Amino acid sequence: MYKRTCLHIFQDFSRLKYKPVFTRRAFASSYVEHLKKRNDNIILMGSPGAGKTTVGRMVAEAMGKTSIDVDNDHLEKVWGMTVAQKLTEVGSDRFIEAEGQALLQLCCNDAVISLSGSNPMHKSAMKHVQSLGAVVYLDVDDADILGRLERMKVDRIVGQNDGSTIKDILKYRKQFYETNYDIRITCEINESPERITDKVIQGVRSMETRPCYVSTRHKPVEFKENTSFLDVVLQGLAADGGLFVPAQKIPHMTLGEWSRLTQCTYQERALRILEKWISPLDLHPSLLHQMIKKAYHTNFQHREIAPVIKLNDDCYILELFHGPTASFKDLALQLTPHFFREAVNSSKNTRKYLILVATSGDTGSAVLDGFANDSSIKVFVLYPNEGVSPIQKAQMITMDNSSVDVLGVQGDFDFCQSAIKNVFNDVSFCKRLQENFGVNLTAANSINWGRLVPQVVYHASSYLDLVKKGVISMGDKADVCIPTGNFGNILAAYYSKEMGIPFDRIICASNENNILTEFFHSGVYDMRGRNLLCTASPSIDILKSSNLERFLYHVASNDAELVTKLYNSLEENGRLQISESLRKNISCKIQSGWTAQQRCLDTIKKVSNQTGYLLDPHTAVAKDVADQFTTPNKPLIISATAHYSKFAKDVLGALGKEPVSNEPLTLMRELQRLDPRPGMHKRLGNDVRRPEIHKSICQASLEAIKTTLETFLGSDRVSLTRTNKMAGEVKLRGVDTNFDHYTGL
Repeated sequence: MYKRTCLHIFQDFSRLKYKPVFTRRAFASSYVEHLKKRNDNIILMGSPGAGKTTVGRMVAEAMGKTSIDVDNDHLEKVWGMTVAQKLTEVGSDRFIEAEGQALLQLCCNDAVISLSGSNPMHKSAMKHVQSLGAVVYLDVDDADILGRLERMKVDRIVGQNDGSTIKDILKYRKQFYETNYDIRITCEINESPERITDKVIQGVRSMETRPCYVSTRHKPVEFKENTSFLDVVLQGLAADGGLFVPAQKIPHMTLGEWSRLTQCTYQERALRILEKWISPLDLHPSLLHQMIKKAYHTNFQHREIAPVIKLNDDCYILELFHGPTASFKDLALQLTPHFFREAVNSSKNTRKYLILVATSGDTGSAVLDGFANDSSIKVFVLYPNEGVSPIQKAQMITMDNSSVDVLGVQGDFDFCQSAIKNVFNDVSFCKRLQENFGVNLTAANSINWGRLVPQVVYHASSYLDLVKKGVISMGDKADVCIPTGNFGNILAAYYSKEMGIPFDRIICASNENNILTEFFHSGVYDMRGRNLLCTASPSIDILKSSNLERFLYHVASNDAELVTKLYNSLEENGRLQISESLRKNISCKIQSGWTAQQRCLDTIKKVSNQTGYLLDPHTAVAKDVADQFTTPNKPLIISATAHYSKFAKDVLGALGKEPVSNEPLTLMRELQRLDPRPGMHKRLGNDVRRPEIHKSICQASLEAIKTTLETFLGSDRVSLTRTNKMAGEVKLRGVDTNFDHYTGL
């Protein structure tokens, strides 16, 4: 009944949805200026019974402002009668329109305005309200609100007397609150008005200055620079060679606030967590909401996006492989392109961008997929020709898009990553690219902050899922174990713990390229005399872990001078060493272990025999290391970073089923016959059917890479013709490539 009433009032439900006052392109400048000009008013929004009037008065008193309750101080004066009387006079069908028209007459300065619960349902009125100041959403749990309304005996809620329950009304109205705020205040269950007031004041004051980012190697003077979130997304790597981090402290949420997220979907959790990291002055919540909605939907093959399943005893698997390219990189790289496009649209720079990517296997295909529909952005991917699996390679070299180029290198991942950094740091070469081709360079590896921060979400979400399932209670400890190469994934777990997620041990799992294990045990990071070993877990075949630099910066109390000295030593001498006190400090925050190749393969077979669950080699590395740290009655979450079918050859070998061919389709077919759990990855099975396009391979030479890059930018290469595609598909006839019934759900 209530929903029908509102539909009758507005006729077209689709028009109810809030559209930001400013267009996307104008948002970064216009919206920020709007808030600066009208920051004298604070508007409190939320459900009936959320405490808006009480908190509004307390905020007004604390900040020396006038308190305005829209119901009592504005509507009743305009109408000359009480709200309840007006509702009785006009009925629910006409009340929201009458209320909206009255609200359009509100004009005030230096006030705290407490809206009615139905004000946000009138589009024009809400647009007017937003022009008056910053809108603060008091996000209160429905159970709290229902209890308060029952005690208050409220009888003037629109729809209440039309047969709708209060619960239905609250549920329906939430969509309007969720799309109309500038600042969300997540209220704990039974949280006091005093504490909510403090949160409101803190939130409003955070809008006074745009948060900035600094390099891990910054000089003190650089704190004065106003580098925004969108700036660092575009720039990727800092000019001094360091990595960008927030200048402010890591955001924190209380256990009570985390508890509010347990019943949320992955997308809802992502919005609430990322709002803590990304200021509305950089990216408005309404726009962030739309980005998240687009990033995590049917392109993932599991409705929970990153589900947690029980493996055995106290061991749980965080499945991060349900995205379009079957690896954990999708959890970031389906969202990062939205950040990047907004950054480009908001910048005054008319140049185009070229994304440079070094990949150990998974990042390349995830970046190519994430930016596949953006012809204005070019992507150049380097991969070690002998250092990725056949299926990983097939995912990249079959990408049919004239805006991308994929280059195999006769070297290892560390060379590819160093080559990318050297290109960034070559000022004359970058200038030549700008002058000759009109492009600016940026990165999409986890050195890019916009790529790293979305990864915090799934680690926090895994803990919340254990609480939701009743495995633990909020506040109980849980361990996490993560296969680690470039240190981005495990750094995101560290960030989630710093945010307040009660992780106990964060365990860094390495393969035979165990330089990180040695570092955490000795305090010495020594690359001298080390040769990178090619293993069955190629995505962590890395010796130079880029994101370790961010971790050291945080643990060393943001000591950029120390970080600069350490990494100058690593660049010049191939070695860095930290003090014993710092080593003990980092070892308290992250523990580490490694496993040999054969133990990894044995783990795949053992787990399959015992549970019927098939691990990929990276997850098997983590499982074997995790077994060294198990504690009875404490859950341990293992990050499953890739789908096993990406490494079909080694997985089949581990199971004692030597493949008859390295050809990707044959490998997939042999896995399919096993009827494994979890199921086959549908999208991956279809991707490997595509014909090869990018066949170029070069020597491990920086100059050769630069030449290939310039050739790519200067070429007018077009996609394969339909004829060529058909010819490529004909060669595949006779092979069963139907994976439609294996969705991995």
